[in-house]
Amino acid sequence: MESGDLRIFQAVAREGSITKAAQALNYVQSNVTNRIQQLESELNTTLFYRTNRGMTLTAAGENLLNYAERILHLLDEAKKSAQFADEPKGPLRLGALETTAATHLPNLLATYHQRFPEVKLSLITGFTNDLVQKVLRYDLDGAFITGPIDHPDIHQLPAFEEELVLISEPCECTLKELLKKPLLFCGTGCSHRTRLERLLREEGISENNIMEFGTIEAILRGVSAGLGVSLLPKSTVLDMEQSGRIRSYRIPEAYRTTNVLFIYRRDLFLTNAFQKFIDCLKNETRIK
Repeated sequence: MESGDLRIFQAVAREGSITKAAQALNYVQSNVTNRIQQLESELNTTLFYRTNRGMTLTAAGENLLNYAERILHLLDEAKKSAQFADEPKGPLRLGALETTAATHLPNLLATYHQRFPEVKLSLITGFTNDLVQKVLRYDLDGAFITGPIDHPDIHQLPAFEEELVLISEPCECTLKELLKKPLLFCGTGCSHRTRLERLLREEGISENNIMEFGTIEAILRGVSAGLGVSLLPKSTVLDMEQSGRIRSYRIPEAYRTTNVLFIYRRDLFLTNAFQKFIDCLKNETRIK
């Protein structure tokens, strides 16, 4: 059993499809199929159930995936350790909420890149739950999420504090009137959506029509056009509010403040690139 076989197996397990795994790995599809078949033959067991909807792990496959994740992580950490240098370089894979990426990270990442141009920065956006899972699977070195989080394998640092506001088209309405309008959000994993749904229950308002959009920009344009209301950080909507395209409203104090945390695995090998990023983050946010 070679590490290459385990990486292919891991990709198929994550993608749930030979085709998608081949695309992710930039391999020929027949090569992925052959390597999975050879691995099953070597282990004398079936690792996947094959269905019209894709590939699903068997119990044996689940067991192997647990070991594969740990083995591949150790190999990656060994490579990082061998390449450890005084001057930060190499990849730094980060994740963030879209609102955080748009508002707080541009200056931070620009400063970091100017100081350490040899580091290959990458940033993806997503919802808190997805970002946490990517950190736990070692897909990301660290991520900015909404807290709090309680997980034994996760270390967290306070990063930013946000005031959430309800936004609508420019109008004169009470909070209760606004909460009866359609709600515009990115998706079911959105923490702001969960918070607003709790507020609706407290106010005794049945959940209205929810419209899902792909980006924060689309939500802002939809709100400005009068499609409905949304809950977003005040820093994200400030420009549009000042231009008169939307209006923001304060919500009850219990729902108003949200904390953005920077998280990473406790067992993560801390390269110089990562340690310098933490230093930049602490300087930016005055973390002690």
